[in-house]
Amino acid sequence: MAQETQGVKDLIRQHDIKIIDFKFTDLPGLWQHFSIPATELEDTGSSGIWVEGIGFDGSSIRGFQEIHESDMILIPEAKSAFVDPACAIPTLSLICDVYDPVTHEPYSRDPRYVARKAELYLRSTGIADTSYWGPELEHFIFDDIRYGQDVNYGHYHIDSVEGAWNSGREEGPNLGYKPRYKEGYFPVPPHDTLQDLRSEILLTMVACGIEMEVHHHEVATAGQGEFDMRYDSLVNMADKVLKHKYILKNVARKHGKVATFMPKPLFGDNGTGMHVHQSLWKGGENLFYDPEGWALTSQECRYYIGGLLKHAHALCALIAPTTNSYKRLVPGYEAPVNLVYSQRNRSAAARIPMYSTSPAARRIEFRTPDPSCNPYLAFSAMLMAGLDGIENEIDPGQPLDKDIYTLSPMEAEGIPTVPGSLDQALRALEEDHEFLMKGDVFTSDVLDTWIEYKRKREIDPVRLRPHPWEFQLYFDV
Repeated sequence: MAQETQGVKDLIRQHDIKIIDFKFTDLPGLWQHFSIPATELEDTGSSGIWVEGIGFDGSSIRGFQEIHESDMILIPEAKSAFVDPACAIPTLSLICDVYDPVTHEPYSRDPRYVARKAELYLRSTGIADTSYWGPELEHFIFDDIRYGQDVNYGHYHIDSVEGAWNSGREEGPNLGYKPRYKEGYFPVPPHDTLQDLRSEILLTMVACGIEMEVHHHEVATAGQGEFDMRYDSLVNMADKVLKHKYILKNVARKHGKVATFMPKPLFGDNGTGMHVHQSLWKGGENLFYDPEGWALTSQECRYYIGGLLKHAHALCALIAPTTNSYKRLVPGYEAPVNLVYSQRNRSAAARIPMYSTSPAARRIEFRTPDPSCNPYLAFSAMLMAGLDGIENEIDPGQPLDKDIYTLSPMEAEGIPTVPGSLDQALRALEEDHEFLMKGDVFTSDVLDTWIEYKRKREIDPVRLRPHPWEFQLYFDV
C-alpha cells in the first residue's frame, strides 16, 4: 500500500495535479465520478482516504441504494491512478470500490466487487489460478446525432461524412470515397477518414496505461471502427474497458465528433459487437492448449465452451443487456446468433482463432457479447458459465465448421440460437442462474435488482412507445 500511494504522490508532483477525480461504476456499467482538490488527498499509507474512504450519495446512482439508506463510501485503488486525458485542468483519476459506511464491507451491488469475487472463486475451485480476457470493442464515430421522443413525436437522425447515404449530398465539394454498406473492412484513406483520429485515441490509451495491439476501420459505413487491447486478468481488463470507452468518447468529442458503443445504431448495416477472448491458466500454463486436441484445444477448453453454450440464454441478459442488442443479434450481419462452436468460423457464437499455433495463443473467442454490457458483470458471468462447464463436464457437441448462414433449412434445423429479445433473455436468467451464485459471486440481490431495473427502465419504456416504422405500416388502417 505504501509503495502504491507513494506512486500517487509522485504523479501529483510530476504533473502538477490540481484535482483528484474518483471514478466508480453504476450497475448498468457507466462510470460515475466526483472530484476534490489535490490538497485534500490524505495519504498516510495506512489510514485516511485509502482505508476510511470518502462519502457520497448512493441513492442517485442507477441500481444502487434507496434514499433512506443513501450514504456510501468510495475507497480508491492507488495502483489504478492515471492522468485524466479529458480534463484541461491537471487531474488525476482513481478507480474506486464501493463500501457500506456502517459495516465497512464491500457493497454487494458494486459491479467491481462481483468481479473480484469471481476471481476469488476461480482460485478456490483449484481448476485455475488466473483467467485472461481480451475484448475487441467495436464502435461508431459519427459527425452528428439527434434524437428525441415525447407524447407526439419520436425521431433520431445520424450523420457522418463517411456515410454511404451521403454519396449524393452537396458538401461543397463532396469528395466521394464513402465506404459502401458492409464494405468498411479495411479500406485505406481517403475512404477511411478516421485513421489519424483513431491513432490519437490509441496513443492516448497507451499513455493512460492500456496496452494496445491494433486499431482499424470496421465493416459498416459511417465510421465504424475497432480497438484491440492486450489481454489481462478479469478485474484489470474490466477497468480497462471503461477507461477505453471514456478515452474514445472524449478524444472524439475534442475533434467535434461523437463516439457510441450502441450495438445497432444503423439499420441495414453491421452492428457493434464485443468479441471476448478468454482462457484459463494455472502455474503459468495455458489450460486450454493441447497439441493433440481438436484445433489444439484441451478437453477443459471444450467443456468451458459447453458451459458457455448451455447457459447462453441466461448469459445474454448480462452480455447483450439492452433492447438494442437484439437488433444486432439477427442473421446476415456477421452476428453470432447460432449457439455452436467452430474453428475460424465467425458465424458461430464461439470459435477458436487459428492465427497462431503457440500454446499461449490458444483461447476461446465468444462473439455474442456487445459493448453495452457492464464488463465486470459480463466477464464474471462468462467465467462462471465456463467453470460450470468444466465442473460438470458439459459436452458442447461436435464443432460446426460450415458457414451457418448458407446451410439449407434441413441442415439448419435444430441449431440453437440466442434469445430474440432482452425480455426473453431476462426470463432465461430467472430460470437459469444457480451457476452464477456459486461462491456468492452473484447474489439474489444483484440479479433481482438487475432484472427489475432492465424491465422497468428499459423494456417497458421501449414497449410502451410507438415506433416510427409503425406509422409506415399502420397509419392508414
